[in-house]
Amino acid sequence: MTIGESATHYLHLLKGETQHQSQPELNRFIRWLGGHRTWDTLTSHEIASYTDTFGATPDLVKRLEPVKSFLSWARKEGYTPANLGTNLRPPKANGSRSASARRERAHETAFLTQEGHQNLIAELDTLKAERPKIAEALRLAMADKDFRENAPLDAARDQQAHVESRIRDLEALLKRAQVMDGAPAATVRAQLGSTVVLWDVAREEELRFTLVHPNEVNVAQGKVSVASPMGRALLDRTSGEEIEVVAPAGVHRYRIQGVNDSA
Repeated sequence: MTIGESATHYLHLLKGETQHQSQPELNRFIRWLGGHRTWDTLTSHEIASYTDTFGATPDLVKRLEPVKSFLSWARKEGYTPANLGTNLRPPKANGSRSASARRERAHETAFLTQEGHQNLIAELDTLKAERPKIAEALRLAMADKDFRENAPLDAARDQQAHVESRIRDLEALLKRAQVMDGAPAATVRAQLGSTVVLWDVAREEELRFTLVHPNEVNVAQGKVSVASPMGRALLDRTSGEEIEVVAPAGVHRYRIQGVNDSA
């Protein structure tokens, strides 16, 4: 089931005023995200970036609620392994600090796996190919002189803003990217691109994660960021070692059973 089909089904489950209030914001989210996509292509980083499309919006928290409820429902239905709605947070008030952090990140080298680098190039090519279609959609929508309730025009503008923003991000990232080629070092220590097999001590179950750059994160595929608590705990570790990861629910202990090249 695509995300668009899921949203349609979800809205049918809502009743009365709840459905009426949720539909506009959910439609906006689906247009921005792309209703044709499937759930396994979503990343937490991408969902978090949705709040950037609002700018200075006083009622942002209220407007995000329908989307968060939808993503929470998707988790309960088993479409996603985690509730992606937790990534929808309003920007912090201290804009100068976040702007400074963005400027610092813009000059950092981005280490990517070979697969991740190729995926980002493919995504960039796909987005650039969308430009003529969006331009045509804008032209047709603007032919309707009544702009007061021109939903197609709003949708085309939203899509254009999302696509252009993502193109800028990808181009900046690829400019400073360094592709990691070859297998991990002879010591077989976990690094970017490594696939690590873990044993959850408390739950007595085996887990498998691949360490990737934050832009390559995909929860459904077990790809975790090297900047996440789990990623930081695994870096430079080897088989036989035990790690502890601090999470909101408490401290989790894992034993590393193996470290392999992700290829």
